[in-house]
Amino acid sequence: MTDTEDRPYWIIDILPEQVPMYSPGRYFTVARYFRSRLDEYLRKFASLLNKLNCYCHLEVGWDGENYTDNFAPEALERFFQEANSSPDPLYIRVNSSDAVFVYANGDHYMTLYEPDSELLNLVRSLASAEGLFVWSPPSTPTDPPSL
Repeated sequence: MTDTEDRPYWIIDILPEQVPMYSPGRYFTVARYFRSRLDEYLRKFASLLNKLNCYCHLEVGWDGENYTDNFAPEALERFFQEANSSPDPLYIRVNSSDAVFVYANGDHYMTLYEPDSELLNLVRSLASAEGLFVWSPPSTPTDPPSL
């Protein structure tokens, strides 16, 4: 699961889309503010995944290779907390398929790799219920504004 560069992915985030590179806004100041509230977003991620676990089989792993499905619902929040003090990301595989959520230390988003359309639609609904957004990054970097 370490070869993610060429895999299709979506972002589950507190923002509805990627902030453009040359945005006139105060992204870094606002991002610091949201990082101070990270526990709140980790609870939302865990809640989304617990709801998803009603529909799909989820497995958790730390290395992208070895997974377990033997965890209590309340453990998901703890796994996110542990990922914040670990250099290794948290991986949550869906239905023993190629669809995998990845959360890395301190991020205010998680990434979903290779979902099928049914899973993506379900995740969008569940994310919305948690006040989160699901979006796909543009395929090319945002160009600087013309002067």
